Amino acid sequence: MSIEIANESGVVVDEPSIVSAARFALDRMGVSPLAELSVLLVELDVMADLHERWMDLPGPTDVMAFPMDELDSARRPDAAGLGPALLGDIVLCPAFAKDQAKKAGHALIDELHLLTVHGVLHLLGYDHAEPAEEREMFTLQNRILADFRSATVEAERLAVQRASDSKLLGAVGLEHSDQPEPVDPNA
Repeated sequence: MSIEIANESGVVVDEPSIVSAARFALDRMGVSPLAELSVLLVELDVMADLHERWMDLPGPTDVMAFPMDELDSARRPDAAGLGPALLGDIVLCPAFAKDQAKKAGHALIDELHLLTVHGVLHLLGYDHAEPAEEREMFTLQNRILADFRSATVEAERLAVQRASDSKLLGAVGLEHSDQPEPVDPNA
């Protein structure tokens, strides 16, 4: 799965983590591993311009999703049997998201993960204009985020355990290596 990220926001964020959240959501939704996605982080004024131009709404917003026109609109990209696709672009505004994160009582990166998953779901045809749609989309979004957080915590736990194991093996002279020992051809 190809996920491009460009940070033009002036805010330092953990870009690989945002890509991981997008990849996790796409995998969870069964999107083809050949799919392509672009994530762009922008400043407040750029987001305000996009928001007004495409949504006819004043001021900046947190996330916008721009699906590619080449997708068959009668068929969601997470439908079985769909091959490679250019999904589209997700535009995030970290400066806007920072205030939302503060109000929600969590870190900016957690808010950006939420907005990334939200944007992915929009690209896949989900919406929240009607109450039933909102329930479906937000339930799915919350489930994906909870699973992503659990997977991230488990990956971090395993990394700490591997580092501890390597340190212990090194201390007793049994350096752990994933490489096989070279074979002496003269032996």
